[in-house]
This record gives sequence, structure tokens and C-alpha cells, in this order.
Amino acid sequence: MKETSYDEMLNIKTEGEQKIFNDSFHYHRYEPTPYRALEHLFKKYPLKRNDRIVDFGCGKGRLNFFIHHLYQLSVVGVEMNENFYKEAIGNLNNYKKKRKNNNGNIEFHCCLAEEYDIDSKDNRFYFFNPFSVQIFMKIINNILLSFEKEPRQIELILFYGSQDYIFFLENQTAFELKGEVILPGLTESNPYEKFVIYQLLI
Repeated sequence: MKETSYDEMLNIKTEGEQKIFNDSFHYHRYEPTPYRALEHLFKKYPLKRNDRIVDFGCGKGRLNFFIHHLYQLSVVGVEMNENFYKEAIGNLNNYKKKRKNNNGNIEFHCCLAEEYDIDSKDNRFYFFNPFSVQIFMKIINNILLSFEKEPRQIELILFYGSQDYIFFLENQTAFELKGEVILPGLTESNPYEKFVIYQLLI
């Protein structure tokens, strides 16, 4: 299905890239994950009924709506850009208009990613290279503190995962590589264009 067709089906608008860049080099520009990549990811990496997914740097909410459409799970989007946050809320209102089944909550939070208060139910975390490794490290620390309070299975999904992210995870945390989801026709020409899954060793 085409990118525009998915947006039309879900009654949302998530296309486009960020034109105005952030003042801080720590936060990268917004770009939504392609729908065809998400299709392939969830064929290889199905989610479970009790999973609750947090998308850091969610932009207009594409991943959140796609997951909710597929699985009716609770999803959370964290976005620091107030304009994107407002667009995500607008998309949420439009999405709900066409939904008969509203199982699973969709939440959006307008805050810095490192300031998001990790919920004890959050157990899957998605990153499309939204910020520097320094911010990433703070968030991973928040996740680990949450795990200490409420032990549970935790996994990270990285798309375009930077070498800095991966070096940090593999050398300074208890996260271990679980697997990769290769995107046919894309990963061959760009080795970063894939999903990498890390799980927290319990």
C-alpha cells in the first residue's frame, strides 16, 4: 500500500519532513518511518496483547496509529516539538472518527524525551535516531530505573540505529542484541536502513 493510501485509510496526515531544525544539535529532524518498513517490521516482529509501546520523537504519530490499527494496543508518543504534537492530537481526533473499536489507549506527551516519566507498563521503546547518544543514554537510564521498580521484559526497537547508540547498549548496559529485521531492497544499499532489536537481560 502507498504512503498516502495508509494515511487516507487511517484518516491521518503524517507525511513530510521537518523543514525548520532545532537549535540544539542533540535533537535531530523529524522524518516518519516509511509505512512499507513498518509493514515488514511487524510481519517479523509481532507485538503481544500486553505490550505498551513508546515512540520517542513520534512527530505526527504515524507509528502510534499504525500499531493501534494492527494490534489495538496501548501506544504512547513523546514529542518535544509543539507544532508536531498539535498535529498528532489532530490526527488522533480524526483517527477516532473512523474507528468502531477503540481498544487500547493512544497517548501523546509534549515534552523532552528525557523528561518523559517511564510508566511501569511501558515495555517496548522505539527510536528512529531522534537525538544524540547523550540524550539516548539518559532515556535508557530512565528505563532501567523503571525496571528496578517494576521488573518486566523490555525491548528496544532501533530504526537507523547509530553506531553510538549500539556501542553504548552493547558496552555499557545489560541490553543484548535479539535480532535484526532486514528491509529487502533497502538494507543492501544502506546498511543502516534496518530495524535492530535489543532486549534487556533479566
